[in-house]
Amino acid sequence: MSFYDKVYDVVKKIPKGRVATYGQIAVLCGSPRASRAVGYALHFNPDPEHTPCFRVVNRFGGCAEAFAFGGKAVQAARLKEDGIEVSDDFTVDLEKYQWNPFE
Repeated sequence: MSFYDKVYDVVKKIPKGRVATYGQIAVLCGSPRASRAVGYALHFNPDPEHTPCFRVVNRFGGCAEAFAFGGKAVQAARLKEDGIEVSDDFTVDLEKYQWNPFE
């Protein structure tokens, strides 16, 4: 299984109404220093309909500028569709919405 496949498998587990950070996904993929590679994998997601990559935010809860996400406004709109509040500066409250895979 490729690293990208591991990334997509982990991202698919993020439940609706929750977000994960790039660093969190990297750790769950077994590569704690690979958050940049995780970002690369997500931005070139081959299966956007079945992989909710828009639920991944930066370590501050910020939406991505990524073209693959359609930019911050589009990512924020998709997060809002999932029931996640996004502030005017395109950030999410991680204390409230961050996914805990070990619950």
